[in-house]
Amino acid sequence: MAKTDEQTGQTAGQTGQAGQSARAETTLGYEQARDELVEVVRRLEAGGTSLEESLALWERGEELAKVCRHWLEGARARLDAALADDEDAKGAEGAEEAESAGQG
Repeated sequence: MAKTDEQTGQTAGQTGQAGQSARAETTLGYEQARDELVEVVRRLEAGGTSLEESLALWERGEELAKVCRHWLEGARARLDAALADDEDAKGAEGAEEAESAGQG
């Protein structure tokens, strides 16, 4: 027997938010997520929102921060790979020069 949202303690909004979060990670670019996160923080710092709205903003901010972190980790991995390729190329080039000098 399948559990309903009520039985699991989740609201329809919570189950929908999980799907939204997964989609947000694949559709939002870094700059979009960062800009929206800045706006969320601004609204939270300004105050004047209900507790429910503040919690929703906080949760959205956490999702956006996760998206930004995902993009930054991907960028770091690409940089590390490029640097490793560059070092490998320099190492191979140095080995070829040493070999050529030995044959002279």
